Amino acid sequence: MKLFDRYLGRAVIVGSALAMAILVAVNGFVDLIDEVQDVGERGYTLWLALYHTVLEMPQRAYEFFPTAVLLGGLLGLGDLAATNELVALRAAGISIPRLIGSVLATGLLLMAVAVIIGEVVAPASQERAQDLKKWAQGESITLGDTNELWAKDGNRFINIKQIFPGLRLNDVRVYLIDDAQRLVRATFAASAVYRDGQWRMNDVSRSTISHARIVTERRPRESWPRLLSPELFSVIEQKPEHMPAWRLARYIDYLEANHLAAESYELAFWTRFTTPLSSLVMLLLAIPFVFGSLRTGGAGQRLFIGMLIGIAFHLINRALNHLALVYGLDPLLGATLPLLAFLGIGLIAASRTR
Repeated sequence: MKLFDRYLGRAVIVGSALAMAILVAVNGFVDLIDEVQDVGERGYTLWLALYHTVLEMPQRAYEFFPTAVLLGGLLGLGDLAATNELVALRAAGISIPRLIGSVLATGLLLMAVAVIIGEVVAPASQERAQDLKKWAQGESITLGDTNELWAKDGNRFINIKQIFPGLRLNDVRVYLIDDAQRLVRATFAASAVYRDGQWRMNDVSRSTISHARIVTERRPRESWPRLLSPELFSVIEQKPEHMPAWRLARYIDYLEANHLAAESYELAFWTRFTTPLSSLVMLLLAIPFVFGSLRTGGAGQRLFIGMLIGIAFHLINRALNHLALVYGLDPLLGATLPLLAFLGIGLIAASRTR
């Protein structure tokens, strides 16, 4: 890597880091105001609200990453253009395609950072934030208006009334049906906890149903090697867009194996790939402005243009994602169409840069 490659890369990275810090700080302040409303509920204190807000910042950073890279490119490269440093590089014989390639190489590095945040840091931090708040407030996981879970696993239907952090369950019911869709066994457990790779079931009652009679047996405790995968409970606590790709892939396999709707999770899965790629596309979009009409403009003008592009991309992306779910379009198409549209615009604009 040549000296000017590092120079351009440093300008983009510093600008992106500054933009990210501002975006996350502003959003964190708004989140903290929202969290303060829950302070006082049981053990939820102001310090826990602040800690909860900090734990959610990696997820916000991941969501803002494309916009931060766009703003970083406009601000960092814009400053170089405003001081005629880019003009000096071109006068030294470095072509615009070479400069664009150098900037996009930095974009690849930023894209790798986005993947690490989105797949490792943010999911773990978000899960910790959820556990912290539920522990402080002493709540079970909320699963809708009825506050209970229904799951299908082959010929078994599983109903869990309450789920607490630490894989502790209350009022577990498992119904087994045969191929003719007849109920053949119903098992009830007052509580359950996952320990050492097994489910420890307490106060178990099992009724076996046949044409002739119903046989019921009771046991104070049982150990089950299988109820539901522990990973599924972490899926329940997290929104699809907050989950890493590997967890989404496993849950999609589970849903498809049981003939359940998986479109929203498939859409979230593909967006795990398009979000880092969007960072590269946003940087490509910044280049024509730097060499074009914004070359002599101030930082405020570049920031304004960047915010407009970032907001437009965010709104179009969200709209097409929802339309894909509503109208039953391929989730891959819904996730990639906004990216491809802005990529096309960026390539056309970059090709006309002089």
